[in-house]
Amino acid sequence: MQIQRYIKTSSVMLAASLVSGLAVAQEWQPERPINIIVPWGAGGSTDQVTRATAPILAEALDQNIVIVNQSGASGAIGTREVLEGDLDGYTWTANAIANNANYAVTGLIEGTDIDDWHIYLSVANVPVVSVPADSEFEDFGDLLRGFQERGSEITVATAGVTSSGGTAIGSLSEAGEFEYRMITYDGGNPAVVAAARGEAMVTTQLAVEQSEMIRGGRLRPLAVLSDTALTIEGADPIPPVTEWLPDLPIAPDYFGIFLPRGVPDDVVATMDRIWEEQVMNSDALRDYADRQGAVFDPSYGEEARARAMPIAIQEACAYVERGEAEIDPIEIGIDCDTRTEVER
Repeated sequence: MQIQRYIKTSSVMLAASLVSGLAVAQEWQPERPINIIVPWGAGGSTDQVTRATAPILAEALDQNIVIVNQSGASGAIGTREVLEGDLDGYTWTANAIANNANYAVTGLIEGTDIDDWHIYLSVANVPVVSVPADSEFEDFGDLLRGFQERGSEITVATAGVTSSGGTAIGSLSEAGEFEYRMITYDGGNPAVVAAARGEAMVTTQLAVEQSEMIRGGRLRPLAVLSDTALTIEGADPIPPVTEWLPDLPIAPDYFGIFLPRGVPDDVVATMDRIWEEQVMNSDALRDYADRQGAVFDPSYGEEARARAMPIAIQEACAYVERGEAEIDPIEIGIDCDTRTEVER
């Protein structure tokens, strides 16, 4: 999987400044429960991995963590609440980092970018192209021809234009030169369920959101947006989409928990320590990833930011190419002419 191009294999490569900061920072002990606002519906990819991670944090902090699903506007409503809320360290958010990096590009949240967050990544996820079990499309080649011949007659269930499923079908349509009709739902899980019921002909949501429906035979996976096959526990390997679209850009879609910039330093230092000592060595989180078809790859700080930028750049420039960008990504430091990050 091309994910491996961006995944470093050792946690010892964390920035020295972060390590030294841990040694001198005062430990934070929260005095009341912490809220994590998941800006998507229950059962989706963000919700799943956040609920798998929260018990690790709760035990390490000796404090309850409350997960609040606050969906709407492709995750922007809940994310905005965290950005505009108190910076006391008791309200966090969770998401795919590319969303937080690009809300300004899509016009959903003005004036924000990736550096508004302290980043704690847990897993990398990949979208899967699936159809209902009784679909006429037997493999991705059949579906691709269907798209190219019938265009917007073919409906695609996603969690919205800026969701992982939405950006996946956008990239596929550009590479495959076809049109489609998107039906949006309040989160990845509802979109997957809708496709399994036959309300839509295709879904392009993440593997972790589809795994149970795939194992149960209600969805037929046709391709994974990767350059190597994907194995989900209890199911046959899913072929890579590059067998049909070899030039499709591939980058890992990282998910995690984010604290807004401006929270107290001791909160950040304590989270850094817990992430390195507990999350990055969690068998429970690793088992979740293996079972659901995700890649276990925790990181934090500058290393996490470096891992996040390839997908942030790819998605920002894809919005431009599809005419979905409200601002030029150069305003948040992304140059789509060179597909690189630049100084502002």
